[in-house]
Amino acid sequence: MKQYFAEMPLFGKELKDKQKEKAAGSAASIKEVMDLYDAEVERVKNAGIPAEKIASRGEMTAWQRLDYLLDPGTFRPMNSIFDPEDNAEDSTGVVNGLAKISGRWVSVIASDNKVLAGAWIPGQAEHIFRAQDMAEQLRIPLVWVLHCSGVKLTEQEKVYAGRRSGGRTFFRHAELAQNGIPVIVGMYGTNPAGGGYHAISPAIIFAHEKSNMAVGGGGIVGGMSPKGHFDLEGAEELIESTRHLKVVPPGSTKIHHDKTGFMREVFNTEEGVLDAIKKCIAGMPAYAPETFRVAEPKEPRFSGEDLNYMVPYNQKSTYSMDEVISRLVDNSEHTEFRPDYGPEIYCGLVKIDGFPVGIVANRQGFLGANYPEYADYMGIGGKLYRQGLIKMSDFTTYCGRDRIPMVWLQDTSGIDVGDVAEEAEMLGLGMSLMYSIESSLLPMMTVVVRKGTAAAHYVKCGPQGNRNNVFTLGTPTTEIEVMHGETAAAAAFSRRLVKEKDKGNDLQPTIDKMNDLAQQYYDQSRPAYCVKKGFVDEIVDFAKVRDYMVTFTQAVYQNPESICPQHQMLLPRIIKG
Repeated sequence: MKQYFAEMPLFGKELKDKQKEKAAGSAASIKEVMDLYDAEVERVKNAGIPAEKIASRGEMTAWQRLDYLLDPGTFRPMNSIFDPEDNAEDSTGVVNGLAKISGRWVSVIASDNKVLAGAWIPGQAEHIFRAQDMAEQLRIPLVWVLHCSGVKLTEQEKVYAGRRSGGRTFFRHAELAQNGIPVIVGMYGTNPAGGGYHAISPAIIFAHEKSNMAVGGGGIVGGMSPKGHFDLEGAEELIESTRHLKVVPPGSTKIHHDKTGFMREVFNTEEGVLDAIKKCIAGMPAYAPETFRVAEPKEPRFSGEDLNYMVPYNQKSTYSMDEVISRLVDNSEHTEFRPDYGPEIYCGLVKIDGFPVGIVANRQGFLGANYPEYADYMGIGGKLYRQGLIKMSDFTTYCGRDRIPMVWLQDTSGIDVGDVAEEAEMLGLGMSLMYSIESSLLPMMTVVVRKGTAAAHYVKCGPQGNRNNVFTLGTPTTEIEVMHGETAAAAAFSRRLVKEKDKGNDLQPTIDKMNDLAQQYYDQSRPAYCVKKGFVDEIVDFAKVRDYMVTFTQAVYQNPESICPQHQMLLPRIIKG
């Protein structure tokens, strides 16, 4: 297939100094947002007790364990400030991301032993699901660095019960094992109750000699009060019982290595546990990259730093999406799919680290007087029209057929609306695209370059596409909302304005509410908010977006469930004709 992939058409232009000077203000705003996000990440990283206190106990922190375990320079953090319940701890108590161990990509998750000794706290289950989902979608091992003290008892109702509770994580581990996804745990600390199931549910268990895992902890000194309540007498009895209680946590290595044999190996150093994980991962299935590469890897011909000047911070300003893509793909080469159809959408084949990848992106700017063809108004880039929806669905179907993973770049203001648009089948075509995505069974990643608005955010492989969307990245210019705040304020209060005007009332109180709603939309669509609430998985500097694309692509091709032989691919032939 050299004629299709070896030398694809070049695109992109060098960014000139004058262009940088003109965009300097925008670039400064982008840097300010990224600096604020980095500060939030650092704050969450330092949550809980000081690292020095952990060291005084002879333990490593979660971050120190990861630094030792992961191949240098390969960690791609995810969900860094995810905290949908606004916990007092400023964290969900776990850390996760994609990384290499012994040269193989894994989804890794670690208990933050600085935060309540790694206890289950609100939001943690959803955080864990993300790490599990990435392992399953990419068919890569899930690696746990476990140190879980069990449920935070004062908030058990937010953690323990329900369909998406902490308990579901153990069923997910069983699902992963059934689907051939290995789950490996390196265990530290005392892991009672739910912590015990975190320890026992993986497929392979490596343990530190001072670790434990058990159905229940050793610190439970009594059951229910016989009186049905607590009083001074009961308190005194509890004090006396506690004074004489010798807490010997059940489920030590003497039980679960020497007798039950549940623990595969036990080590007397923290590093020994991590070395065992490294050795284990080295034996996991992985194809040689040359099996699927269609060309030698090459860096883009233009710097990713250019994107800080090319993507305007002002959401109403336009830019060239083609120029953006040229900064992300190998040698700035591509082969575009149906360039004469659906001009608001770019679809094309590119190479990432030498592997074939499909890209779909929103183009910006005016689309010409005769488009969309079904209407008497001019189309605007970022919005989805009939042809664009058909083109995306068609391209996705071919990528699925050829087993080519996809990257979606979103900067969308929504789908065309009105009776003319409905007659043009916008609603049905949007759902058709979702169907094509689901039918493809492909791993996909999404980058919300700027706007992720309305149903267009869904249909362009938003994070709602749980079978396909491995992860969604945001950038310093990301904004996710059902509609622009000013539009929402006008929709919510326009009739009230009419009523107040007709009654001769002062309009200012209603105008103030409109401004408050617009500000609320703005505040709740900021990049950091999007990560905290789980709208995206991470905010990434523009210069690092390609790093995540390379990680995604290498992980997809590491151990794919199904393949299409290169000489049997149809999409490159359809494009070239």
